Amino acid sequence: ATDLVSPFHQGERAAQERAGVGGVAKSAGGFIRDYLPEQHRDFHTALPFLVISAGDAAGRRWITLIEGPDGYATSPGPRHLQFATGLDAADPLAQAVQTGTDIGVLGIELASARRNRFSGHIKPNGAGLAIDIHQTFGNCPQYIHQRAWRRVKTTPGPALHSAALSTEQMTLINGADTMFIGSGHHGAAGALSNGYDASHRGGTPGFVRVVNDKHLQIPDYAGNNFFNTIGNIHCDPRIGLLFIDFETGGLLHVSGRATVDWNPANSHDSGARRMINVDIEAVIDRPAAVSLRWAKQDAMSRWLKVEKRVKESADITSFYLTAVDGRPLDTFQAGQHLTVEVQIPGQKGTSKRSYSLSASPADDRFHRISVKREGNGLVSQFLHDQLHEGSLIKAQKPAGDFVIPCSNCPLVLVSAGVGLTPMISALHSVAADERPVWFVHGARSSNDHAMRDEVAALVLANPAAEQIIAYSRPQDGDIKGRDYHASGRITAAMLHDLNAGPHAHYMLCGPTSFLADIQNGLEARGVTPERIHFEVFGPTGSNVT
Repeated sequence: ATDLVSPFHQGERAAQERAGVGGVAKSAGGFIRDYLPEQHRDFHTALPFLVISAGDAAGRRWITLIEGPDGYATSPGPRHLQFATGLDAADPLAQAVQTGTDIGVLGIELASARRNRFSGHIKPNGAGLAIDIHQTFGNCPQYIHQRAWRRVKTTPGPALHSAALSTEQMTLINGADTMFIGSGHHGAAGALSNGYDASHRGGTPGFVRVVNDKHLQIPDYAGNNFFNTIGNIHCDPRIGLLFIDFETGGLLHVSGRATVDWNPANSHDSGARRMINVDIEAVIDRPAAVSLRWAKQDAMSRWLKVEKRVKESADITSFYLTAVDGRPLDTFQAGQHLTVEVQIPGQKGTSKRSYSLSASPADDRFHRISVKREGNGLVSQFLHDQLHEGSLIKAQKPAGDFVIPCSNCPLVLVSAGVGLTPMISALHSVAADERPVWFVHGARSSNDHAMRDEVAALVLANPAAEQIIAYSRPQDGDIKGRDYHASGRITAAMLHDLNAGPHAHYMLCGPTSFLADIQNGLEARGVTPERIHFEVFGPTGSNVT
């Protein structure tokens, strides 16, 4: 009966329990919606391609790309997408799509590391294809290798079918830093959790290990703790894999069965929490299958120097980064993030993470990231322990669309824990505005309350600003009225009582459960979804849209 009312089926809940995050099913359930918010509709329809997964008539799982020219995708409503295109007859999902099928969909923008997932049902319509949407949720942008795309005229080569990988195909996989995985689950009729899932996986080249021509090993890293793929495999081992030849537009489809090793010994990847072992059953190699070509954006990275580091709270440290190449720092908007890349001793290849910029966008002297040290955070621990004043760190251009949504509307900035980092940047950004702004932040106690003096000074200097601080576990010596204003956690009722007005926009940043409670509570009190903007911070401590 639980599967009928929960967006997580029993396999996903079992995986969450085994990983020690059993509360996710309850807290994140309200974060998963049955429609696309406007910002996600705009996102998906602007992409040059979508990744889709489903099953074929023989019961095999496959994952593929659907692409089209500019404007090929439209969204006539929040529960519908349509495409003026189709799938090539050589595509392993062409027949399933033409007859209508449930699908999992991933929208991913490799250039900016944004992604968003949903599931639904696809079928032909008069102009091409149409999708009715069932479930949608945001996704963590970790492990995405940024690439810029272009279109070319292409003539697909003949599809090559086999039951095992060729030498050339194994070479492609050995050099891949990106892959996509499709899985599915179908339980009781009408269950909210029924359907397919399309997911991204990324790592250093070779992160997918080719054991032999019939077996692969895929490391499973820390993610959003939903365990959609792992949970699906728990109930149904059938999966599909997709590897893209980014230079030629070739697609390598692999279908097989998977098992999960929860305690991988002698793993080829020390950062893996689990290992997905894949037995290959079918391979389809489609040369030049799509018109898209991608180029890595490594040339856009630059070295920055740690000019200063400041301990902001018990577990949050700020790093002030300056340019070392004589060029001005890249500009950014409040709410955007900086992707940094580090080489951690003992790790194969480099590791990338995205952290919200926490300083004023108007200050061109430095970029500042404020990083929480996570117990299992490989990169956050490295930054805290090894990144000292004078150290160099590689960073890409600031990116992200979690930015101030309006020029003069009342603004309510709401955060919990390290989620305050983009909000401080936003508070800097509106310091000279006359618009009303509320800075609402939740922390456990003064020991965990980062950057409070900076925020207090910004609020004091702005007559239109107000600050509300909530401590969930005040310490001895924390004085209500001086150190904090409310006991307990931030609630939607608390925000509603601010009387910000019908034109106020709410920017939320924090863990999934926090966002779900606040967003659902605000909507229940009449705040439209278009006025609620959110960003999740992931288990690695980095902030993600």
